[in-house]
Amino acid sequence: MVVRFGRSGHFVQARGVGEWMAIEMDQAADGKPARPARPRPRRLSELFVDIAARAEGHVSVGAIIDMLGDRSFAAALLLFAALNLLPLPPGATFFTGAPLVLIAMQMVWGSPRVWMPRRIRDATIPAERFRSAVDWIAPRLLRIEKLIRPRYWPFWHRQGEIIIGAVVLVLAIIITLPIPLGNWPPALAIAFISLALSERDGVLLAIGAFIGVLAIAIITLLAASATMFINYLWHHFFQLVT
Repeated sequence: MVVRFGRSGHFVQARGVGEWMAIEMDQAADGKPARPARPRPRRLSELFVDIAARAEGHVSVGAIIDMLGDRSFAAALLLFAALNLLPLPPGATFFTGAPLVLIAMQMVWGSPRVWMPRRIRDATIPAERFRSAVDWIAPRLLRIEKLIRPRYWPFWHRQGEIIIGAVVLVLAIIITLPIPLGNWPPALAIAFISLALSERDGVLLAIGAFIGVLAIAIITLLAASATMFINYLWHHFFQLVT
C-alpha cells in the first residue's frame, strides 16, 4: 500500500501505485470544499404513515400540522381539497372551503408554515379512525406519487408558494360559493397543485393549472347562465303581472 500526504496535511491511501483515491478529509480533489448531497424530501404518504404510527388516543389537527413541518402547506391543501371532492350537502362547501382560503392567504403572505385558529387546531379524531383513513389513503397516494418527481419547476422556493397561493386563493373562493357541484372542479385542481408543490413537479403543476382554468371557465359559464335565467324569469314575471 502506498501512502502520501494531501494538500491539507491529512494522508490519503491507495491500493496500488497510480490508483490514488481522490478523497481527502476536508477537501475535494478539485480544491473546492466537498458538499453533502441534498436529501430527497419525504413524500406526503410517508409523512402520513409516520404520523399514524405515532398516534395514540386522539389526534388533533394542530398536532398533525406541527408534525408535517415545512410540508404543512402542501399536505393541508391536499387534505382539505380531498374533503371537498366528497359528496357534500348544499352549503357545506362554505365550511370546507374556508380553511383553503385561509391557507392560501398565508401562502400569499409568505408564512413559513400553516396557522389555524385554535378551534380548528383543537379538533380531534380518534387515533384508530385516523389510522384507518391513512390505511385507505396512503396506498392510493403512493401510486400517484410514483408518477411524479422533481422536474421543470419554474419557481424559487418562496416565489413559487406566493404565486401558487394566489391561484389557490381564487379556486378556494369559488369552492365556498353556493353553486351545485361547483366545488368539485376547483378542488380537483387544488389537489393536483398541492401534489405538484410537494414534489416540485412542474408537469403536474401545469396539469393542475389547466384544470383550474377550466374550473374557472365552467363556474363563470354556470354563473352567467344562472344570471340570465333569473333575469328572464324576473322580466316575464313582471309582464305577467302587468
